[in-house]
Amino acid sequence: MDTKKKLGLWVFFLGVLYMVGVGWFLGWWSATTYRTLSLAQISNTVWSSDQPLFWLWAFSIPLGAVFVGVGLLLYDNAKTSRVWIFGCGVLLINVLIQLIPQKPHLPPVFGIFGGIILTLFLLTLWFWAKKRAAVEKKAKMTADLQLVGYVFLVIAMWFLCGSLGRQFFPSFSAIEPGSPVHIIIYLALGWLFLFLGQYKEVKLLRN
Repeated sequence: MDTKKKLGLWVFFLGVLYMVGVGWFLGWWSATTYRTLSLAQISNTVWSSDQPLFWLWAFSIPLGAVFVGVGLLLYDNAKTSRVWIFGCGVLLINVLIQLIPQKPHLPPVFGIFGGIILTLFLLTLWFWAKKRAAVEKKAKMTADLQLVGYVFLVIAMWFLCGSLGRQFFPSFSAIEPGSPVHIIIYLALGWLFLFLGQYKEVKLLRN
């Protein structure tokens, strides 16, 4: 294994460790704190927003995902320029998005980007259909699994938008918010079927 592949593996596993170890495991720890303490009490703990542990956790998934992507590109011997474009580009976009003021709420922007997501979903399915029609019969199952994943993810998007936007509508603001457990299930199903599609596609390529 050459040096670039070894470096890619190290960067990949570093990203995985950051996402799972900090993002997921520490997320369980912090959840207990946020459920049981008031904001004033939290300010005296390591989970206060002015503490480094909070920020390490808050950006664990975004930064970890960048590390994972860079690691896989290195392992796959991608051009160095492409690795830099991916890593720096995604990181810069993430920073710029986080700098967008969250107050006041701008309903038109929320609606416009919702429309963009819906349009991209429909266009994705349009080209998915063209791809499915062109592949061999044994490969159509991989496309079908991916279709299920796309559909579950757009359903999750719909209910997520409703859950997040409800607080800004006076007619709904008085309603006690319910658990978003159905949203996380839709998201998990979406990623599960996308994974199954990718897994089956790789198996077909190896045969």
